[in-house]
This record gives sequence, structure tokens and C-alpha cells, in this order.
Amino acid sequence: MNLQGKVAVVTGGGRDIGRAVCVKLAKEGAKVVVNYFDSQTDSDETLAAIKAVGGEAITVQADVTKQQDIDNMVAKTKQAFGNTVDILVNCAGGLFARKTVEELDEKFYNLVMDVNFKGTVFVTQAFKKMMGKGASIINFASQAGRDGGGPGSVIYAASKGAVMTLTRNWAKEFGPQGIRINSVCPGMIATKFHDDFTKDEVRVKVAASTPLRREGTAEEVADLVAYLASDESSFITGNNIDINGGLAFS
Repeated sequence: MNLQGKVAVVTGGGRDIGRAVCVKLAKEGAKVVVNYFDSQTDSDETLAAIKAVGGEAITVQADVTKQQDIDNMVAKTKQAFGNTVDILVNCAGGLFARKTVEELDEKFYNLVMDVNFKGTVFVTQAFKKMMGKGASIINFASQAGRDGGGPGSVIYAASKGAVMTLTRNWAKEFGPQGIRINSVCPGMIATKFHDDFTKDEVRVKVAASTPLRREGTAEEVADLVAYLASDESSFITGNNIDINGGLAFS
């Protein structure tokens, strides 16, 4: 999966899966724009990991729900690496909290939908102007978008379902321009996400339920993203690709 000479933008690249994606793309030769929201420390650690594999990158703080921040990220990308982007990975997202229907309010609804869906829409809109034939966009959906998610995750699951539908639609719109777009749908991956929001006993039960009898790793998800970013996947578009150890099938 040679990405030598390509430019990649990764939102949510400060930690966990986003960091693994940044490092993998850099290792394969891409120049990487690492977007982060609020942790300079996390982004610096990602940058150090990229340099450790001989990669080149910059970090850019941006809230993907704000157009001004997105525009600034585009400007910083152009300043560092020129006017062409070959790979866009929309990894920024979050569950934020588990809430029952009685606990939902408009502020929480807007937070989850804006970060997970609105951000994907408008970051893609902005960077697509810099993309041409052979470019690849990889969105982050979730197994929750297929099965409705666990208790208290209804808005998260709905937002990821929206990403999956968006991916299918834009594959039709972008295809004639030679731009591919796919999404990945991770299941139980060993990250801070599940450290924060999933009980240990649930994680053990879910891992034991998979045919492979374990959780996945951020690096395994990054390997899939790198494949979808590369020319080796040149006839794959409009797909929502599961990576869950066989726990659920599309």
C-alpha cells in the first residue's frame, strides 16, 4: 500500500484509532495533517509517533463543527503541503455519554449529531475541492450504525447510521469525478472510547462472543483505512465495511 507522495488529512488524529491511522498512513509514505480538538499533548504524541516511523506531518487544532475552523484547517493544509489532498479520513467523533430517552435534551442531541455527522459533511465539502481523480475519502461509522448500538447510545448510533447513508449517496455523486468514498464500521476495539463508556464485564462478554474471541486493535482498523486509501482498493466505493471480529455481518 504505497502512499508515497500523497497528502492525507485525518480528523480526530490525536489519539486511539485516529492516531493509529495517522501513523500508518505516514509509514506508507503519506504526508499527514493531524487534526485535533482540544489536546495539544495528544497531538504532539501523534506527531512524535509519525516522526519515529520517518513520516512528515503537521498538527492543526480545529473544531470540525465550526466552518471557520474547517476553513483554517484547509488553509494550513495548503500552506504546508500544497493545493492537493489525496486522502481524507473523517475520524473525529464521540459518544460523550450514555443517555436514556428520558435523559435526552436538545443540547446533547446537537453535540453528538454535530460532531459525528455535521463535521463529516462539512469537512468533506471543504476538502473535496482539493481532491481529484484517484482520491479516497474514508468515513468512520460504527457497528452501532448497523445494530442500533448499546443502551443509551441512540443518538450516537443514529449519527453513525447517517454517516453510512451519506457514504452511499456521495459514492454516486463523487464517482464520475474519480473520487472514492467508503466508511469503516468498527465493533469492539480496545480504545479509550470503551474505557470510558463500556463496562469491563460487557467488554469481556462481547469479546467472548466474537468468532475470534477478542477485541480488535486500533492498528487493525488503521490497516483497513490504509487499504481503502490506497490504489489497491481502486474499485471499492460506497461501502460500509465492518471490522468487528465476525461479531456482526452486513
